[in-house]
Order: sequence, then structure tokens, then C-alpha cells
Amino acid sequence: MERKPERSEGRKPARRVKAPAKSAVEELIRLNKFIANSGVCARREADELIRMGYILVNGKKVTELGTKVKSTDTVTYKGKDLTPGKKVYILMNKPKGYVTTVKDPHAEFTVLDLVKDATSERIYPVGRLDKNTTGVLLLTNDGDLAGKLTHPKYGAVKVYHVHTDNAVTRNDLEAMVNGVELEEGTVGADAVSYPDPDDHTQVGLEIHSGQNRVVRRIFEKLGYRVRKLDRVSFAGLTKKNLQRGTWRHLTPKEVSMLKRGIFK
Repeated sequence: MERKPERSEGRKPARRVKAPAKSAVEELIRLNKFIANSGVCARREADELIRMGYILVNGKKVTELGTKVKSTDTVTYKGKDLTPGKKVYILMNKPKGYVTTVKDPHAEFTVLDLVKDATSERIYPVGRLDKNTTGVLLLTNDGDLAGKLTHPKYGAVKVYHVHTDNAVTRNDLEAMVNGVELEEGTVGADAVSYPDPDDHTQVGLEIHSGQNRVVRRIFEKLGYRVRKLDRVSFAGLTKKNLQRGTWRHLTPKEVSMLKRGIFK
């Protein structure tokens, strides 16, 4: 019978060396993600800031896309150091007369004026609604989510209630679904309908496209002038129980649904 060799008196067992904790290893993140998580803009817009030389890392201008930084690096934009903060998600029922750019020297009001007391974090609108368009608008500092919601391939649906100067014909409704030729190419609606069967100056339109002023341009191309435009839904979020000009924080369930892509 084999026996284990006896351990000699006074000999201490070998001490196991622990591997360094994962947290001790400095994680690198892409610069555009760092900027987006700081609440400046979405990741695609952050790439533009980098390309144009507006971003400094540790005091040096960085223009190469794909650059990675450490959490301890100093990232500066327009003379201010950026710091990724906690994620904030705010849903607004945008009123008429407010622009959705973060800063506009020519605008009297921006949507950020309406949420200035909502959070201390820097947030920005996801996508754009023009000055005279009302309705559902999401604001956040989550660059990953903002990029997903504004990218065509993820399919975030937008639903609009359109009021026109003249009755819209059924042929033109069909044309909207089949596709209307705009400057950037053919753009089509996913679905259209008459919200009021007796009033054909009102049209409900569902669309994935996020090009600038795309709904107004579709109607203008077909010979109609949009008198009123209201976004009633965005990525499954509605303005239910939100008075015009008011806002609320998204619920954890709503945030989870957006991140999981359950918004079609």
C-alpha cells in the first residue's frame, strides 16, 4: 500500500499566490464611448468631434478614430474635462418653439431649458424634432443606447400625426408606402392611415427613417404643406399622461426594453 510522504517537521506548506483581481487591470474604452457616456452627444457624433480635432486626451489633440483611453485619462472638449456619469433617461412631450440641438446661438429656447432641473448629468436629445414639431422626445447620456435608437438597422419605429393643408388622396398614401424620391434617395413609410375617416387632411404615419425633416419633406414632395406635426410614439414610448412641455424619468422596465431592442 502506497502512503503519502510524511511532511517533515517545521516545513511550511507552499503559499498559493493569488492572481491579481480583474479590477486591478485598467480597462480601456473607446474614446467615442467615453465622450458619449459623458453626456456630450451620441457615439457617431463623437466620432465627428474626434475627426475634427475638438477632443484632447491628457492635453494632446486626438483625431484618430478607434482611439482607446483609460478611465484615469483626462479627456477635454471645449476647455471642459469630461466625466462619464450615471445613466439618465428622460421622456419629454416636446412643445412647439423649442429646438432639439444642445446649443444653438440663434434659438431662443432649447429642450434642455425644460429639463434643467431634472438632473445634474449632461444629457442630450436622441435624434431630432424640428422647432415646430411636437411630441415624444427622449433625452439621455447613454451613448450606446442613443446610437442604437438612431441607427436605421435597429428599426426604432416613429409614429407621427400629420395635419396638412389639403385632403391627402389614397393614391398619395400608397405612394408614401411605396417610397418617395428625396435628395438622399427613396424613402418610404412602413404604414399610413387616416386617423379620422371623415377628415383626410389628417394622416397617421409610421416610419423607421430618421433623416432630417423626413416626414415634412415626404408630404412636400407630394404637394402638401404640413400645418401641424406631432410625434405620438418613438421606439414604443408614448406621451401618455404627459402634458405638453412636461417630462418624466423612464422606468427601469422601459430602459430594459429599450436596451433589449423590444421597441418595434
